[in-house]
Amino acid sequence: MPGRVDRFGWIGVDLFFVLSGYLIGGQLLAPLAREHSIKLGRFFARRIFRIMPAYFVTLAVYFLLPSWREYPDMAQPLWKFLLSIQNIALHGGTAFSHAWSLAIEDQFYLALPLILILISCWPRAGIIIPCIIFIGGLVLRAFLAWQNPGDGGVSFRGFQSWIYYPTWTRLDPLVFGVVLAAIEKFRPSWWRRLMDGALWLWLPGLAAIVYGLYIGEGDLTVAACIWQFPLIGFGMAALLVCAVSPRLLFRRIEIPGAAFLASIAYSVYLSHKLVIHAVTRFCSSHSIALTSVPALFLVEVSIYAVGLVLFLSIERPFLQLRHRIAGRS
Repeated sequence: MPGRVDRFGWIGVDLFFVLSGYLIGGQLLAPLAREHSIKLGRFFARRIFRIMPAYFVTLAVYFLLPSWREYPDMAQPLWKFLLSIQNIALHGGTAFSHAWSLAIEDQFYLALPLILILISCWPRAGIIIPCIIFIGGLVLRAFLAWQNPGDGGVSFRGFQSWIYYPTWTRLDPLVFGVVLAAIEKFRPSWWRRLMDGALWLWLPGLAAIVYGLYIGEGDLTVAACIWQFPLIGFGMAALLVCAVSPRLLFRRIEIPGAAFLASIAYSVYLSHKLVIHAVTRFCSSHSIALTSVPALFLVEVSIYAVGLVLFLSIERPFLQLRHRIAGRS
């Protein structure tokens, strides 16, 4: 892409984490706001039916058909993938490494209901726990950055294994999302002020994201390791407020096809690297330049076609089963 803008594509994960914190936090906080209890069995059942079937199918392909992998080696053993802790001590350049973000999501789904139950018994924890997570993340990233020195700053391999991929250093956007959900459910007056003031949030939000990306350019410094993730997470949270505010146009704009793409997005996420690898091999064997329009068109169509097949064959049947077994209350 022009100017290598694609190198910033990784911030989409932080947007996803903010959205996940807001949406899942909202689901779990809604009954607490009505002074009801969280139905843990229903929540965990719904998450399992939503996530695990397509994930296990993709995982089976990676382990049973090694020639289909985008990289020859799997950095993590099978048991880590089965327990959703494959993001711990992970490094890039290995097959199915993109599942690190799913591991963080799974751990988040497990921990958040238990934390909210604790908060419902001790309301003060609702302020203490987010502050501990946020401040603890800053301190921990600083410590890990100092522990992994490299040329010009921090070792990139150490950064990947102990700062970029692990759960304990990537909680900021999830916390921001849950805090927004808590304000919406428990502080409606604060939420109305946020909605009314959303017009003044989009520019600070963009500025935080741009500055977070800026400090990460060049050498990997300790300051970048400490502040980049919370800055980008804060910026994404501000943009989320702008997106849901009725005061701005974003909420009223309908994008044709967006609902369809959202429905197959998880299957696309799981399978896209397998598809890219297959298309790359096909183009190489047929002397098609990988940067040509036909190659780019083929990979784009193939990614969504395979994602649709995985959704229709695996995801949707289990979603229908989920609706029968653990429907929304």
